[in-house]
Amino acid sequence: MHGRLREALSVTRASLADGNPGEAATRELLLYCHGFCTALDGHHRGEDSTLFPAIAAAHPELRPVLRVLEQDHSMIAHLLGSLRAAVDRAAPTDELDNHLEGIAAIMESHFRYEERQLLTVLETLELAAVPQEVLGPI
Repeated sequence: MHGRLREALSVTRASLADGNPGEAATRELLLYCHGFCTALDGHHRGEDSTLFPAIAAAHPELRPVLRVLEQDHSMIAHLLGSLRAAVDRAAPTDELDNHLEGIAAIMESHFRYEERQLLTVLETLELAAVPQEVLGPI
């Protein structure tokens, strides 16, 4: 899932870098950004509501790690909201790129921490849930 979200961010950033000025480029960027924001936000909501409680129940020693990850989710949600607002008001390209740069940095740091801390647990965790509820809409 993280790989797919990384790719979605890459496509969004490439669209911004390659976009022609004007209404068509703005529409394309709006589509990519909203798709990326929805996918990332949905992924984090699924983790917070389904995956992390299951991990906490099976591995209570990981609760401090889960709290850090949930705090990251909150910060990323705030950054995504700022990006959405900038896209909705057709902010200049350099401003949009700054938003994407910040999200990329936090997202990558978050993903790497999560992967280091939880990968072994995730490989063995049995979870009776629909994958989209846990991983989000992507």
